[in-house]
Amino acid sequence: MKSDGYSIKDLEVLSGIKAHTIRIWEKRYNLLKPERTGTNIRLYSDEDLRKILNVSLLVNNGFKISKVAKLSADEIKDRVLSVTEGKNTGSDYIDRLVLMMLNFDDVGINRLASKVIEDFGVEDAVTKVFFGVFQRIGTYWQVGSIFPAQEHCLTNIIRQRLIIEIDKLEPEQQNGMTILFFLPDNEMHEMSLLFYSYMAKKTGYHVVYLGQFVPLDDLQKIQLHLKIDYVFSAFINAISKEDLENYLHKMKNIFLHQKIFVTGHQFQVHNPEIPRNVKVVKDYKEFMKYLS
Repeated sequence: MKSDGYSIKDLEVLSGIKAHTIRIWEKRYNLLKPERTGTNIRLYSDEDLRKILNVSLLVNNGFKISKVAKLSADEIKDRVLSVTEGKNTGSDYIDRLVLMMLNFDDVGINRLASKVIEDFGVEDAVTKVFFGVFQRIGTYWQVGSIFPAQEHCLTNIIRQRLIIEIDKLEPEQQNGMTILFFLPDNEMHEMSLLFYSYMAKKTGYHVVYLGQFVPLDDLQKIQLHLKIDYVFSAFINAISKEDLENYLHKMKNIFLHQKIFVTGHQFQVHNPEIPRNVKVVKDYKEFMKYLS
């Protein structure tokens, strides 16, 4: 829980229920009983948050709020379980993973992540569900509605699932080309890098995966030991336009004879000048077209 509790705005963002509607439900159905500050501002607990998330799920699945408000906590839980067990769409999985994240339900996240991959396949699981969860988390960060441990719990489990799927891959035909995947030394968001490496390995490329926080000096040295045909990196963390352009220029000088692929939100933010041998890819489908 946030140290000062959740505001009604937090509940609105997390549940999708408008603050005005939450106030009406409190007054009409006594749904929540928030504490009040000295200036009469509502503050909600973890229990309040879980309840509004469950209520939101039930109302969005056709339950009337007047009936839901009369249910006990156990009855609400039973209804939620009965509803979600039969739901297999991407948005339903996103809702369930977010709720599990907020509750630190690592066992539930692990089981559901495996089920998502089983139902959708890795490609659609990542693009239609897991990336959707991370987009939702980004919104929550903006209002301070979650804290790092909650995100790390979810992220690390999904990361483990992707690594397992990568290890399972045994492409029928190798094309003899090598792609180096890495993140800069100030970058920690690894999900997109893992997914792109999965797609490259699936297509028949030899993948060398260095992961997070790779110093530029190491990139220079690795070419003494390995023939590299392509390079891939991602820029998610905030970085100035000048620093981004300088880094791309240094990459160009290190990998003079390779094609460098880059992706990430910072290219949308800054629209930087791109060196000739660097290509910004918008999504994995565009990336795969270049590799096919």
